[in-house]
Amino acid sequence: MINQSKTKQLVLTALREFPLIRAGDDICVVLWEAIKGNGIVIEDGDILVIAQKIISKSENRMIHLSTVTPSERAIQLAQVTGKDPRFIELVLCESRKVLRIRENTIIVEHKNGFICANAGIDHSNVNGGGETPEEWVLLLPEDADRSAQMIRTKIQESSGKNIGVLIIDSHGRAWRTGTVGTTIGIAGMPALVDLRGVEDLFGYKLRITQVGAADELAAAASLLMGQSKEGNPVVHVRGFPYPLRESSLKELIRPEDQDLFR
Repeated sequence: MINQSKTKQLVLTALREFPLIRAGDDICVVLWEAIKGNGIVIEDGDILVIAQKIISKSENRMIHLSTVTPSERAIQLAQVTGKDPRFIELVLCESRKVLRIRENTIIVEHKNGFICANAGIDHSNVNGGGETPEEWVLLLPEDADRSAQMIRTKIQESSGKNIGVLIIDSHGRAWRTGTVGTTIGIAGMPALVDLRGVEDLFGYKLRITQVGAADELAAAASLLMGQSKEGNPVVHVRGFPYPLRESSLKELIRPEDQDLFR
């Protein structure tokens, strides 16, 4: 018979009826009201996983392409990719360097250090109104670690509990097809868990194993959030199997000299 007291559980709950976020909304107030409205009582060790889009919208990161003047380089890259040169200009402004280009694809190193397509700039679920709503795009948060820490501080003040916060986005991956939820901002929980020196079932000490715990949780939460019109941008997590601690996105960024894909 299974000893239920030792059974591990990881419980993820998408917050229902989360309101649409607009520029200037106080995301912490909206989050706290949604948490209470869903009947969730925050406990020590809980984690909030938040879709990047609602953070970017609250921080007024929406740009209308009519306000963008493309540079000569953006025009050149647009000819290769087939993308709007104004869009390419925004990608360049949000990036440290361009790594790969081909038709309909531009892979960059974002100014926050991670590799992604289009610098994370997105058209989906973005509508700022006006005569050309299709020309609104949404940039990633300026500093997602800072945004995560701000949310963590406010929710901890409201709840009196120690929590973690993840801000995630959907990214493609080398070697595999399909996007997965990926961490772009983190506060109060480990991004990376180092298991080197820990013994396995047979007493051998692990030598190289480091777990991308934040990305594992991001991928799980992304399943509940969905990718189209589900309207589930926040997931409450209970049962994370590692102790909470301070960290940053830098833990997950592989140094360039160790990156075999550069």
